[in-house]
Amino acid sequence: MDKFRMIFQFLQSNQESFMNGICGIMALASAQMYSAFDFNCPCLPGYNAAYSAGILLAPPLVLFLLGLVMNNNVSMLAEEWKRPPGRRAKDPAVLRYMFCSMAQRALIAPVVWVAVTLLDGKCFLCAFCTAVPVTALGNGSLAPGLPAPELARLLARVPCPEIYDGDWLLAREVAVRYLRCISQALGWSFVLLTTLLAFVVRSVRPCFTQVAFLKSKYWSHYIDIERKLFDETCTEHAKAFAKVCIQQFFEAMNHDLELGHTHGTLATAPASTAAPTPPDGAEEEREKLRGITDQGTMNRLLTSWHKCKPPLQLGREEPPLMGNGWAGGGPRPPRKEVATYFSKV
Repeated sequence: MDKFRMIFQFLQSNQESFMNGICGIMALASAQMYSAFDFNCPCLPGYNAAYSAGILLAPPLVLFLLGLVMNNNVSMLAEEWKRPPGRRAKDPAVLRYMFCSMAQRALIAPVVWVAVTLLDGKCFLCAFCTAVPVTALGNGSLAPGLPAPELARLLARVPCPEIYDGDWLLAREVAVRYLRCISQALGWSFVLLTTLLAFVVRSVRPCFTQVAFLKSKYWSHYIDIERKLFDETCTEHAKAFAKVCIQQFFEAMNHDLELGHTHGTLATAPASTAAPTPPDGAEEEREKLRGITDQGTMNRLLTSWHKCKPPLQLGREEPPLMGNGWAGGGPRPPRKEVATYFSKV
């Protein structure tokens, strides 16, 4: 159990490196998924483009959503975005920084899928086989004599060598090489553009907006650390609350059993029972409760934490917690002391 706890603490302390590793694994998995995927073009004029668009766009969308789901900061971003302002204003720059940090990692696997798909060329071949210039690559004298639907049906079978029967009009190998060449050119252009964009976002942009970048980064880390510390404090309080509650239950049961046994054996004489002594660790557990010893107070505290988080200003005395929010907006008024003197007559 200690080994798993050490591993979990290590992953928490190195969350950024861990998420980068997860994104790299997803990118490799997406490339492996495409290599294992059996691409079957329908070879029909009305379905080739739709099938190719689905293969090119649907898996990247799924991989992007999986990348967001596997990021622990998604719930933190949603909580910070939807929380009431209360006494702490929400900074849109921090929210944009958090979303961009998650989106950059989540986009790695979809970019790899799109790049591999374009470099392979099968999807592009299936989508644009009907747009091959027959007059330039094939027998241009026969193309004008064919009706448009018949020409489209014939060219739609180019990705399927077992059913293609238009070699008399256009050699299949010529059309395949032509479309794959364009697809690979688009694939390498896509890789180059995404690499340049990532370089600009990660390296060049902070140089021009260094102050704003440092502020957004700092407060993003603060929100993450504050949430973790609050969760740890609530967990510690819940453990102490449960432990004291169980101890009180067992003490009450033991006291009732002792009273019943005394009344059964000594019916004529009054029974003298000593007060139960608290265990050694009871005081320590009660100190961990921080004065919150009932369900209603704890619920009001959690509600107030959500609706009205304390301002980011240290060294300032907070007003007491009343009802569902923080009562009072300024310093407490000074207390008046009244002295009364009595004289003996």
